[in-house]
Amino acid sequence: MTTPKRIVCACEDVNDVELREAIEAGCADLESLKRLTGFATGPCQGKTCLTLARQMLAEATGATPEAVGAITFRPPVQPIPLRYLAGQEGDEA
Repeated sequence: MTTPKRIVCACEDVNDVELREAIEAGCADLESLKRLTGFATGPCQGKTCLTLARQMLAEATGATPEAVGAITFRPPVQPIPLRYLAGQEGDEA
C-alpha cells in the first residue's frame, strides 16, 4: 500500500515527496531546500510550512531541527501597493 502525498506548503503546492526527493538529491539545509522546491516562498512566507519542512530535514539528516539552519526572508525589491494586487489600479494619491 502506498502512502498518499501530504501537502507541506499549500501556498506553493509542495508536497512531502518533493521535499524528500530534494533532500535525497543533496539539500542538507533549509535554504537550499527552499531554493530547490519553492516551499516558504508563497504569501505565508513559511509561517505554515517551515516547521514541518525543518522537522523532515532534521529527521532525514539526523540533525536537530535547530541545526538545519534558517531561511532568508526577502521582501519585494520595490513595495507593491495592495490595490495593484487586488486589480484596482488607479491614480496615485
